[in-house]
Amino acid sequence: MRSHLCGLVDESLIGQTVTLCGWADVARNLGGVCFIDLRDHEGIVQVVAEPSDAAGNAEVLAVAEQVGYEDCLRVTGTVRRRHSVNAKIRTGQVEVVAERIEVLNKADPLPFHHHENPGEDIRLRYRYLDLRSPDMQRKMRTRTKLVAALRRWLDARGFQDIETPILTKATPEGARDFLVPARMHPGEFYALPQSPQLFKQILMMAGFDRYYQIARCFRDEALRADRQLEFTQLDMEFAWVSERDVQDTVEAMMREVFREVAGVELADPFPRMTYAEAMRRYGSDKPDLRIALELVDVAELVKDCGFAVFAGPASEAGGRVAALRIPGGASLSRKQIDEYAAHAAKFGAKGLAWAKIGEGGEVSSPIQKFFDAAAFSALLAHVGAGNGDIVFFGAGRYSTVSEFMGAVRLKAGRDFGLVEEGWRPLWITDFPMFEWDEEAQRYVALHHPFTAPAVDDEADLRANAATAVSRGYDMVLNGNEIGGGSIRIHRASMQSAVFELLGIGREEAELKFGFLLEALRYGAPPHGGIAFGIDRIAALMAGTDSIRDVIAFPKTTSAQCLMTGAPSPIPDEQLAEVHVQVRPQG
Repeated sequence: MRSHLCGLVDESLIGQTVTLCGWADVARNLGGVCFIDLRDHEGIVQVVAEPSDAAGNAEVLAVAEQVGYEDCLRVTGTVRRRHSVNAKIRTGQVEVVAERIEVLNKADPLPFHHHENPGEDIRLRYRYLDLRSPDMQRKMRTRTKLVAALRRWLDARGFQDIETPILTKATPEGARDFLVPARMHPGEFYALPQSPQLFKQILMMAGFDRYYQIARCFRDEALRADRQLEFTQLDMEFAWVSERDVQDTVEAMMREVFREVAGVELADPFPRMTYAEAMRRYGSDKPDLRIALELVDVAELVKDCGFAVFAGPASEAGGRVAALRIPGGASLSRKQIDEYAAHAAKFGAKGLAWAKIGEGGEVSSPIQKFFDAAAFSALLAHVGAGNGDIVFFGAGRYSTVSEFMGAVRLKAGRDFGLVEEGWRPLWITDFPMFEWDEEAQRYVALHHPFTAPAVDDEADLRANAATAVSRGYDMVLNGNEIGGGSIRIHRASMQSAVFELLGIGREEAELKFGFLLEALRYGAPPHGGIAFGIDRIAALMAGTDSIRDVIAFPKTTSAQCLMTGAPSPIPDEQLAEVHVQVRPQG
């Protein structure tokens, strides 16, 4: 139907006849001359319908005068140089003089205009229109280029692309499974995979040294800007490797892919930081290194003060008192300080103490009265506070303080323009093996139950579970975890020990993971791997905060597809076929 793409018409085609297909982005009738900006996925070119002595031109002009926004058109005409150059578009040196305009499909009045900023609900309700916009076309093409570049890199290095099942067995991996009733097995269910984790480990045991898959995964969990019920990851696994073997390989891959797709040079090598150091300095296991602000521990300076909120946690083994200095923060009003406290409360803070130092050196703080003058001055000096600064303080359990002070750090970095330009990748290593779940009164795996501990002795792991370190690692970029992996457990005895520490008894382990434990007994090699979030990396490359902008048909934060109306009720007769009955709520 067409000879050329709209966005690729250039000066080399001047004098030639072209046939283009696209949508009318803008149509302007200037009384006797009509200009149409014709758009396809490659861009926009200006089409001109103008009077001439030719008999057919009156008909062309008559059609052009009726063209409306988003009408679907086919245009045949001659390329000529524009009288008025448009430097903002790639085709701005030329235009197409129309000899024929066909309206392939007339568009009804649209619910929104691409040049407006409609709300996300409207965009998702009419996703087919939203995806037509040049910005969404650019973002989705970025994703396409990313996946293609990853495949090329991996294929060239001997990785095998192997598909793993979508209908599988329910296994606990930290989130709820989506369940699928098995029609041929009444009362039994498949689960959609949260990841191909166990299958890729089995592949290593089967002799496939280097595996990868662009895998669709499913997790029934709350949604947010960087999370969806269904998502895509680059899944990788290696046999006969250590941590550095995996890390060095995928780090090289990311450097090359970012260079090719985004024109970005990432650090060589990526810096490394332990989990403990990241939490101490930044209050996060995915710190954004573009923000120079750091947390400072002040427990030793406040444990004998008269302020019980500080003194208690400062004297406890699992407590923390941390301070964050914000340059220029003395300009914050009391209302703005309260907003910071409310932000911290979302992450578990029961309060947020503060101290301002004015431009003249005067100190203002609601906690100043609990200290003598010299001690408070020493506290502020220890944090590095100077004139014009504000210092926020957090106290409580170590993990809680780290989390909410880390959140305050990120907010301050954005609010005060302290986020540097550029790309700051980072490896986080030496994660804790377990964390204690107070509600369940048992350990849970920080990564997943198949991550190997740093110790090689089961008795040592059992005796020191509270402080055990895993062989897990995460790749972080600009405050986003883009990949996570580990060396896996490759001995059945160690896997059983980990299951026991996680409260998974022998019978339950055999029921849920019997096939894995059996496979580990038949000469399973040391192996490890990593998975990268394709949606998240594509969003970073495309310059958007939301992965919904790089997913063609995402769900809303309430887990709905507004375009199709999913989820929706299922008729009783269809439910009966899969032996399912819906119980009324309440």
